Amino acid sequence: MRKLSLIILFTTVMTLNMNSQNPFFTNYNTPHQTPPFDKIKNEHFEPAFEKGMEEHSDEIDAIVNNHDAPTFANTIEAYEKSGELLSKVASVFFNLLSAESNDEMMEISQRMSPKLSEHSNNIGLNEKLFARVKAVYDVRNNLGLTPEQVRLTEEIYKSFEDRGVTLSAEDKETYRRLSSDLSQTTLEFGQNALKESNKFEMLLTDEAELAGLPRSIRDGARDKAKQKGKDGWMFDLSGPSYLAFMKYSDRRDLREKLYIAYSTKCVAGGEFDNQENVRKIVNIRLQLANLLGYPDYAAFSLRDKMAKNKEGVYNLLDNLYDAYGEQARKDVAEVESFAKKEQGSGFALQPWDWSYYSEKLQTAKYDLNDEMVRPYFELENVKKGVFGLATDLYGVTFRKNPEIPVYHDEVEAFEVYDANGKFLSVLFTDFHPREGKRQGAWMTEYKGQYIRDGKDSRPHVSIVMNFTRATENEPALLTFYEVETFLHEFGHALHGMLTDCTYETLSGTNVARDFVELPSQVMENWLTEKKYLDQFAVHYKTGEKIPSELVQKLVDAANFNTGYLCYRQLSFGYLDMAWHTMEKPFDGDVKDFERQAMAKTALLPVVDGTNMSTSFGHIFSGGYAAGYYSYKWSEVLDADAFAAFKENGIFDKKTAESFRKNVLEKGNTQDPMDLYVKFRGKTPSIDALLERNGIKHPDKKDIAKEIDEKRKN
Repeated sequence: MRKLSLIILFTTVMTLNMNSQNPFFTNYNTPHQTPPFDKIKNEHFEPAFEKGMEEHSDEIDAIVNNHDAPTFANTIEAYEKSGELLSKVASVFFNLLSAESNDEMMEISQRMSPKLSEHSNNIGLNEKLFARVKAVYDVRNNLGLTPEQVRLTEEIYKSFEDRGVTLSAEDKETYRRLSSDLSQTTLEFGQNALKESNKFEMLLTDEAELAGLPRSIRDGARDKAKQKGKDGWMFDLSGPSYLAFMKYSDRRDLREKLYIAYSTKCVAGGEFDNQENVRKIVNIRLQLANLLGYPDYAAFSLRDKMAKNKEGVYNLLDNLYDAYGEQARKDVAEVESFAKKEQGSGFALQPWDWSYYSEKLQTAKYDLNDEMVRPYFELENVKKGVFGLATDLYGVTFRKNPEIPVYHDEVEAFEVYDANGKFLSVLFTDFHPREGKRQGAWMTEYKGQYIRDGKDSRPHVSIVMNFTRATENEPALLTFYEVETFLHEFGHALHGMLTDCTYETLSGTNVARDFVELPSQVMENWLTEKKYLDQFAVHYKTGEKIPSELVQKLVDAANFNTGYLCYRQLSFGYLDMAWHTMEKPFDGDVKDFERQAMAKTALLPVVDGTNMSTSFGHIFSGGYAAGYYSYKWSEVLDADAFAAFKENGIFDKKTAESFRKNVLEKGNTQDPMDLYVKFRGKTPSIDALLERNGIKHPDKKDIAKEIDEKRKN
């Protein structure tokens, strides 16, 4: 008995010691209570998840078992505050799973995913909890609540409906199983895509194989090979490597090889094949939508978006399809004609030729290519320019703080301050590709903003990208597209950093998917403004400002291939909608389905065996299912919004203040169209986008009017 007591005591002490060493179980002793990345280890995550779920369950039980009548404070607000530890752990883990992953973290995610789904379902399907929420919701307009409190009540009520709380007992069990399966499958989809991308390497050992590649690209490929312990020049499927090779390499056979590798990710068989995952994901989403009373997943997903329904989405896509069609076909014909002049009339343009001959044609037409611009876009200067735009528009300043822990030595942390010296946010920046980082660029946060007990708790925001690295001979020199991407993600960051809401659920970028891209896309417009470029775009060797004639070339070339590029985005939107407007389970061929869905926008030959869906993370492992159209939707908004800056001056303080107060600060506290109208004074018009792109207005009903009609109905 004494031995057993000693064992119990020893086990208890060990558990307490482990808990005391787990950084998630203490108040972060870091500047602004940012995550202590230097102390967090993989073994800390699972115990922290388990404890976080336990605490969250106890907090929910306290709400449910409260004998007092439901009120906003003891039910809605209490629910909003619950789950703090779980959120703290999840934000760190899942952000690192995208930006700094490893095999052990992937294994942890596979183990925790079903547990987290079950925990979420236990709350979302809790009838007693929902009864209290509904009691407040039913009388929300008679309680003297603020508009934001009413909005929060409505959003929480809808979230319970969306999670099946009103279903029968049998359907609730079905919902539990389906949502758990969906979580697991989307996780597996994303991990397969990352592993498949990391697996491919193209090592070149003959310098003749580098024909056409600028020295900076060669240097980067040589450095990449050295990092792998190999001699030669290495290319892979990361953005800077893939895009540069496809744009500049004279070796058509190698361009084809790289294109096929990129375009057959997770579709050519093998352990990372995602075809079955695609089928499972779309079918589970359809089943969930049907359970909740919707004919297809798009109908379920769109009801709270600005578009409202699939008719609103197709109205946008089809209007743009008609408006840009003539220009798109002209763009392709021009590139093809140019290629045939170089290669002969029998030359057939293939997808792996597009970037290469487009770049050559752009150089011939405008005397412009990436290599002419890159010397003026040295990363450190670009950072000053991007941050400086926020200073010019909103008075925001940035101070690097090396005392803030980061998750990789390439990551930097900045304190962000308002014009009056008020602390606004911490901003993490992470610029370059790594094996543990997924492709693309994104903004995220480790903590959202909220006001509690009179204290404004400010957010911790991060922007993550995959930009060109420095080489042994040059600093990191960005392409025009990379600078544009930086501005885009920084726009999201401003949306997260400048937010001024009471409740975290409504703050920052927690807005409708087809509104969230407005603050990001509008920032891209400054990049062809000489007055802005003069502030930071200087030659990295001479310090010379970017010449006016080079800026004019950028302006002249701004609409180069604009028709083709619009059709490319439309093809993704049509594909997304095709997958999510199905009303019957899908058991067909993924490649055939995709080919048919994208047929109307196909401008180049479709290569057998290629497929986008199996690595289309935006819709199969991200948040854009039935929502990819939002990039074009927001483009209508951003063109119209920037027109206001053009009318009043691109650094006009009054216009910027209105955009900040009515869009960036408000989060989801009001209807997004109402917020936009408060800023602009009118509903958005497609005219600004068509004018910006040099496209003749189609003889059709204005998209803006359609948007407003859908909203009112």
